[in-house]
Amino acid sequence: MRTVVIHESLNRKILVMGGDRELVMVSALIAIVLGVGGTTIISGITGIVFWIVSLFVFQKMAQRDPQMFQVWLRHRKQQVFYPARPTPFGQ
Repeated sequence: MRTVVIHESLNRKILVMGGDRELVMVSALIAIVLGVGGTTIISGITGIVFWIVSLFVFQKMAQRDPQMFQVWLRHRKQQVFYPARPTPFGQ
């Protein structure tokens, strides 16, 4: 029987700074807007704290499962609520 070797480097998820690419970039954008938009020291500190905390959370999430964000998005897309009806024809 023939076996094919699949290298792990071909299947790795693209991570930025240890977290999911889209999440890290969106949180960086939010942190920049939050820090610069307020034009005060408090808003700058808030932006930096938000960036550090979100990066920590995204790194931990990617360590557990690099595909977790895509799985969550698919779960949210398929989550449809069908209310109970006495007949299949509605009211």
